Amino acid sequence: MSLNDSIQYVPGVGPKRAELLKKHLNIFTIQDLLYYFPYKYIDRSKFYLINELNSELPIVQIKGKIIDYKILGEKKTKRLIATFADATGTIELIWFNSFEWIQKNYPPFTELVVLGKPNEFNHNLYITHPEIEFWETFQNSLIQTLQPQYTIPEKLKKHGISNKVFNKIIQTVIKQYLSYVKETLPDIVIQRNKLSSLTNALVNIHFPENNQKKEEAIYRLKFEELFYIQLQILYLKYYRKHNISGFLITKDKDKLVKLLYKQLPFKLTQAQIKVLSDIRHDFASGKQMNRLLQGDVGSGKTVVALLAMLMAVDNGYQAALMAPTEILAQQHYQTLCELCKNLPLNIELLTGSTKTSQRKHIHKGLVNGTINILIGTHALIEDKVCFANLGFVVIDEQHRFGVAQRAKLWQKNTNEPHVLVMTATPIPRTLAMTIYGDLDVSVIDELPPGRKPIKTIHLDDSKRLKLFQFLHSQIQKGRQIYVVFPIIKESETLVSLKDLEDGYESYSREFPPPKYVIAVVHGQMKPQEKDFSMQLFASGKAHILIATTVIEVGVNVPNASVMVIESAERFGLSQLHQLRGRVGRGSEQSYCILMTKNQLSKEANMRIQTLCESNDGFYIAEKDLELRGPGDLEGTQQSGMPFDLKIARYSGDEHILIRAKNEAEFILQQSPDLNQYPILQHTLKKLKNEKIDWSKIS
Repeated sequence: MSLNDSIQYVPGVGPKRAELLKKHLNIFTIQDLLYYFPYKYIDRSKFYLINELNSELPIVQIKGKIIDYKILGEKKTKRLIATFADATGTIELIWFNSFEWIQKNYPPFTELVVLGKPNEFNHNLYITHPEIEFWETFQNSLIQTLQPQYTIPEKLKKHGISNKVFNKIIQTVIKQYLSYVKETLPDIVIQRNKLSSLTNALVNIHFPENNQKKEEAIYRLKFEELFYIQLQILYLKYYRKHNISGFLITKDKDKLVKLLYKQLPFKLTQAQIKVLSDIRHDFASGKQMNRLLQGDVGSGKTVVALLAMLMAVDNGYQAALMAPTEILAQQHYQTLCELCKNLPLNIELLTGSTKTSQRKHIHKGLVNGTINILIGTHALIEDKVCFANLGFVVIDEQHRFGVAQRAKLWQKNTNEPHVLVMTATPIPRTLAMTIYGDLDVSVIDELPPGRKPIKTIHLDDSKRLKLFQFLHSQIQKGRQIYVVFPIIKESETLVSLKDLEDGYESYSREFPPPKYVIAVVHGQMKPQEKDFSMQLFASGKAHILIATTVIEVGVNVPNASVMVIESAERFGLSQLHQLRGRVGRGSEQSYCILMTKNQLSKEANMRIQTLCESNDGFYIAEKDLELRGPGDLEGTQQSGMPFDLKIARYSGDEHILIRAKNEAEFILQQSPDLNQYPILQHTLKKLKNEKIDWSKIS
């Protein structure tokens, strides 16, 4: 017997139930069962008397006997009613199926325990489909105080796997397999952090003796989960710093960097200068750089990346910048070409739209070293793309790339290049510690001088006339306007959402041609059509750009001063903040107008209020994590959450995460190779086999 045994051999499971548990809960082994945790508990320590019951009470527990059964109604209304009594009165128990089974298994005048929600009809109390067990069984059960409640899909319930059945399966597993559970933390970690043993934690997470034992079990299991995440991350960081050499990039070879500084049309902020100093230090260390650059929209990350790329080029290396979309790649290409127009530098752009003849030219230039900087999309990682000497890689909005995609770029060189990961999506501290814990972090927390904070205004649909009047006044001042919709076409399932096609007609009536020009951009358009619309808007020829969230990242039109977001209640906070960042890029006052329906949910209202109150991306990211959880930071599912949490939470368990990180650092200081802690080596090896190897991925 072992924890890796199939669940089908557990008494009460069998092959059929095992298949259902595999399919619907991803439970294959005994260990999977032990680590399928309850989401809440019902207090089974208290028994109510029947004369104490009322319909206002939640789930209650009573002890007594069934006096009689009767079947009432016909066909669809047919029901089994049992009169249940204790010394103080009676209550009806009602079932709409399984009549024969219930009457056979729970004969009258047997002492029973009943659990359920009391309801009232015509002054009579009743409980529908109660949970029942014999008093004798209850006394021998592991559940004496708190009964676990597990997430059981309806499809499992229809096949007879109820919460009660699942409880019995878990009880059987704990009785038969608990002795096979081996401790996964060293004694020193358990003692320093006053943790329960793993066996005690697993018993008390499922069947706690009391609230204190339950909380101790939860803390132990959360701590362990977060500790191993931090240990993996910090171990990889230590390994890279001590085992992977980096290309030496020194200041004494600066030539292009000095030329660019002389011709920049603006001064760098202190925050930008500090980040460049961090990069300089990494480049000169002889170790591979793996740095995360966080900076709110418009904070000047691209200029920092360019200067770092020029440092690499000055030292004889090539540099590459990979962006998630063609629009963003082209934006970077245009920005860099404009800033470097007087420098002896060869910059090329490679995307899915690049013509074959140009591709051949680029491939040749990369191999012979005549191309200094290559900017592009995932086209950069195609097998045909080879570099002469790739020394530095910039990944923009890296969470939008799959893990394998990012790793491929590192493999373009014999030695791994220096890596700078940039994101304009502010990352909450707890997530940064987890997703990017193996990277050194730099933050640009200062906007360029002359930028005015964006004013954010909330209007509901009844104020649309007021909106149009304001937009007319902005256009008269020579400004341009973004209008973003959540969907392209009207949807049967999302009837309350404003859609782009209908919105285009509405805005065209209010701003008719030829006096006004409206451009349209959405994800279903061909790249050439999108480019044409974007150029129309960027050149100032279009007054309004109607779009979906394809313009969320990277579009830079300084003359655009208004962002209108339709059905704003349907967007996540971080995504709203990203969209708002498309304006406010010039010196004029800019506005973000959040249009919503009249009635909002509590959560939607909190998102809208938060955005109206703050322009601080990091504060907004923390609120977004608090409101939504980590899996959907941008309103579109993230590809790249490296760790699925079973019990800990990214929001709410920060204090445990910090403690776990400190403990992991302490352990690595004691034994950097973990040779003193074979238990940790064994568990890390097991986790590595179960997960993607993150050692070469930022």
